[in-house]
Amino acid sequence: MPRTLDSQITVEKTPSYFVTKEAPRRIFNMSRDTKLIVVVRNPVTRAISDYTQTLSKKPDIPTFEGLTFRNRSLGLVDTSWNAIRIGMYAVHLESWLQYFPLSQIHFVSGEKLITDPAGEMGKVQDFLGIKRVITDKHFYFNKTKGFPCLKKSESSGLPRCLGKSKGRTHVQIDPEVIEQLRDFYRPYNIKFYETVGQDFRWE
Repeated sequence: MPRTLDSQITVEKTPSYFVTKEAPRRIFNMSRDTKLIVVVRNPVTRAISDYTQTLSKKPDIPTFEGLTFRNRSLGLVDTSWNAIRIGMYAVHLESWLQYFPLSQIHFVSGEKLITDPAGEMGKVQDFLGIKRVITDKHFYFNKTKGFPCLKKSESSGLPRCLGKSKGRTHVQIDPEVIEQLRDFYRPYNIKFYETVGQDFRWE
């Protein structure tokens, strides 16, 4: 990581930090003043998206249902599958709260990041204690991809859009499987809402 001057803020991102057990302690030992930003989305949608991404690279993997359940008839979800485990946000958050107060962690709604990117980025800028530079004038919604694209400046001609792997149509999943997953995640979601004081309305 580069050296940071007093007038600068260094931002580093790694998707796996939040679910890696060793990460909270290591980051705390590096700097206990670090501010943490976590982007979360509906864990059911997130799991399907994860599976869709993997399927695009490995077409011969088992079905989503086969990976999701240890025993579907009994409703036993396989929490060892990474796509399922990641969405258990309340469990992962416990590890972070052993080292960082909630005031140093900001949660971004993945859904609102798509529907209201400027609003979510405004909250991020407030959390970091910096001037609101990124506004709604910096975004352009790409109807084809279903995602907003970012302009480097208000007058910039061509917006920068997410890569080809983003906005991919999700695999169709049996509605009953989705309902079982909703039931599985519900207590984790409720605990997560209560802990962070924010209702993401995933129910």
